[in-house]
Amino acid sequence: MDEIWDLHVHLSGVPGRTPDERMAQLIEIADRVGIGRLCVYMGMSFTQKPTPERLRQENDECLQAQTHWHHRAFGFCYVSGEHVEASLKEIDRCIANGPMVGIKLWVAKRCNDPAIDPIIRRAAELKAVIFQHTWAKVDGTQFVGESTPQDLAELARRHPDTPIICGHTGGQWEVGIRAIRSCPNVSIDLAGSDPTNGFVEMAVRELGAERIIYGSDAGGRSFASQLAKVHGANIPESARRLIFRDNLRRMMLPILRIKGIKA
Repeated sequence: MDEIWDLHVHLSGVPGRTPDERMAQLIEIADRVGIGRLCVYMGMSFTQKPTPERLRQENDECLQAQTHWHHRAFGFCYVSGEHVEASLKEIDRCIANGPMVGIKLWVAKRCNDPAIDPIIRRAAELKAVIFQHTWAKVDGTQFVGESTPQDLAELARRHPDTPIICGHTGGQWEVGIRAIRSCPNVSIDLAGSDPTNGFVEMAVRELGAERIIYGSDAGGRSFASQLAKVHGANIPESARRLIFRDNLRRMMLPILRIKGIKA
């Protein structure tokens, strides 16, 4: 097995007083389980409705975490549909003029709102990876402004030529897979949910292995429990390679080449 690329890693939930200490912890654990590259986003703690100042702070913490790990870590710029102009400035600061290679949208504004479109367009211009958190809760605890896979499908149809990642596959993965199935520009992220039997098999069957990307959601989840989803799945080894590295690498290659990063 080639080295694994992890799409979905956070500094939060990891021991350490500084971004550097937390990143070192993540790298140490990743080494034990064969993860070679990590995509890192958001800060040491995060809030559901960040101000522009908070977005900048969390991006600064992420940038600091990368300082000694440029050969292992890719940073994604944290942006918010509530603060479009501030988010566009952060994209230029962190991606166009900085080392980051993608954007992370969490909650605050649902992604089916066209107000978010300038953020998507700017990220696409830069060939940045676009990651949208989605989660469909069944217990009534949906965050204000939290997107579902159905919302993401609306966004994807407005930008049919732009690759977008459906974070967590919406939590309810059976529903999430079906919601984005007709959107060929959408890939799913496996991170965060329980390593339930059948998740990866259904995704391969319904979407094709080329639209599935491994992520862990560390430190909210362990690397090991999320790796188990793919290692334990009844799928061909060729599909496992795509999920663990090749799909994400293919998606990232345009911006990595622009930045002169070998991968």
